Amino acid sequence: MESTPRPWLEIEQLIELGDARALEGYLEQLSAGDTARAFANLDADAQHQVLLLLGPGDAAAALEELPGPQAAGMIEELETPQAAAILGELASDERADLLGELSDESAGAILDQMPPEQASAALELARYPRDCAGGLMVTECLSYPQDVTCRDVLADLQARGEDLAGYEVQYIYVTDRNGALLGVLPLRSLVLASPDRRVTALLIRDLSSVRPESDLDELREFFDAHPFYGAPVVDADGSLKGVVRRSDTQRALEERAGRDHLKFQGIVGGEELRTMGVGRRASRRLSWLSINIVLNLIAASVIAAYQDTLSAVIALAVFLPIISDMSGCSGNQAVAVSLRELTAGLVQPVDALRVWLKEISVGLINGAVLGSLVAAAAWLWKGSPWLGAVVGGALALNTLVAVSIGGVIPLALKRLEVDPALASGPILTTVTDMCGFFFLLGMATLALPRLVGI
Repeated sequence: MESTPRPWLEIEQLIELGDARALEGYLEQLSAGDTARAFANLDADAQHQVLLLLGPGDAAAALEELPGPQAAGMIEELETPQAAAILGELASDERADLLGELSDESAGAILDQMPPEQASAALELARYPRDCAGGLMVTECLSYPQDVTCRDVLADLQARGEDLAGYEVQYIYVTDRNGALLGVLPLRSLVLASPDRRVTALLIRDLSSVRPESDLDELREFFDAHPFYGAPVVDADGSLKGVVRRSDTQRALEERAGRDHLKFQGIVGGEELRTMGVGRRASRRLSWLSINIVLNLIAASVIAAYQDTLSAVIALAVFLPIISDMSGCSGNQAVAVSLRELTAGLVQPVDALRVWLKEISVGLINGAVLGSLVAAAAWLWKGSPWLGAVVGGALALNTLVAVSIGGVIPLALKRLEVDPALASGPILTTVTDMCGFFFLLGMATLALPRLVGI
């Protein structure tokens, strides 16, 4: 049986040999996932040696394959001139994102070492939130003034061929004397046109564009509606600021979904990699867990209030975790749908009543079905229809509570400007546990004469 490849072992050998060319070739043949895994398994000293052994361009190419926090951690360990040289080889959007991951002190020192035009562009992009067109766009786009001819553009492209090798060249953007975007010229039209024709004669002027502040949902809608590889980003004055690519938008949407999932699981900040420091990782988890243990103690107090009932009918203890877990699952489904619809712009906080009514209709059906199933199990186990009625009724009622809370609480938190992905889980868990325990033990207390002796 073939063993699982361990690329970090090969990298360690190449570091020992000091063979930069072989290391460069080996990294080029690795997939993005294998590259990230390899660096995650190298110790800090080996990571440092890889970046030093590679030239700035190859080091930048390797860092582009890594998650932002992992790449930032490696950059932080370099001397400032080395870090600046590597960041200078990155695309403008990647450079701005990576600088945003660094401490203010490190980012400032690196910017001071970079060429003024690169530093200025990075600061310009850093003004925008990461998940909007301004934060995602690349400033390396082919833009020409309106008075040039096709011959002028082709000559410039040929002269800059080596520098443009990393560009995704499909369109030429044409601007007026003030930098306002006039239109776009497909590269194919440029090549086939008469060399003496002005580019303005060939322009596609009815051009769709996005604003720098356009968020991810607006960008997704744009690319769903248009089969473009990229969209020009123009400001309120119509000036061309850059281009946001379809691929970068899709990657940002996937990263946002991953962050939301981690937040929902209680990871503060929505980001954690095991390459991060242990203290940082522990604090991010404890922030949520510390609150959650207090909330669970509140829920447990309901059990303490009914300990006499629980002592008299010990069989009830078997069903406490079932009701808690099943109700939590129902509530989490409702939370997930609300988060999805909030992200897609399908609902707003003002739609809370409509969302609640929709969830209640589902909760009535699912509560009745789940309650009947657990009631039948309790009846068959202990031969008591009263136990079945208490257990089944408690689960049915708590399912209604769970879907109500799960559906509405993300909208309420959004209204309060609290992150729904992070805060919905603890609130849902606490409320459903408290209500589930109360329904089961409260109903059992009322029916206690029928349950004693089971």
